[in-house]
Amino acid sequence: MRQAIRVLGWATNIFWITLLFFTVTTVYSAFQLGVGFGEPSMSSLDGTFVASLPLNITNRGFYDISDLNITTLVKDSEGASISNSSTFVQLIPRGSNASLRHNITVSLSQLTTENLSYLLFNDSNFNVDISLKLNYAKAVPFRISTNFTMPWGAPLSNLTLGNIAVTPYNTTHVMIVIPVSFENHSFFELNGTMRLEIVDNVDHIVGEGATSINSLPHSGYGDALEVLSTGNPANIREAHIYFETSVFSYGPVVILLV
Repeated sequence: MRQAIRVLGWATNIFWITLLFFTVTTVYSAFQLGVGFGEPSMSSLDGTFVASLPLNITNRGFYDISDLNITTLVKDSEGASISNSSTFVQLIPRGSNASLRHNITVSLSQLTTENLSYLLFNDSNFNVDISLKLNYAKAVPFRISTNFTMPWGAPLSNLTLGNIAVTPYNTTHVMIVIPVSFENHSFFELNGTMRLEIVDNVDHIVGEGATSINSLPHSGYGDALEVLSTGNPANIREAHIYFETSVFSYGPVVILLV
């Protein structure tokens, strides 16, 4: 009986020593995790904005890293969710590293929704929360997180209609010339069509015109739209502007003309 108790005691001691060793080496390994960030790049494709963040993860610990998951949550300055992106790496063996790119994707069509459409016209900053979760030795979970801000440049910043000019066209119509300008503060080229409707004081559309737009990143745009209009020019109240571009569609933008 005493022999059995002695063996059980030794087994218990070995268990606790092993557990302590595993815990200490796991904690040590966690502090040996190296995470390096490269220079992010930005691009747009098919109406999707992509911020690509290069990462280099070095496993200098005693155990393999498994089920590594990087997640970024992008919000506007008011806390509205814009994007939720994840990157998964199944295994990083001990003593090795992994180079990868974590892509933060934002659908530009989402920016045309009611609570985010202001981002088409106003520069802002996105708040980005990034978290990294993994398992050591397929047993011990580990997580680190951080946050940063990412600048956003509005593609239609300072959208303005200039002073309109009215000239007779025939006995029933007048020609209205309206200067239109904006500044493309975004990183993508804006190509497409801008359509403008003239509305009178009883909500009738009395004329419309359209023009193509081609605005390079970080550049200004200006053009004059010619609109053939019926009715009395004195009754004109407002303009409705619609945008159909390669990256988003939006409208109407209502601007008073009186």
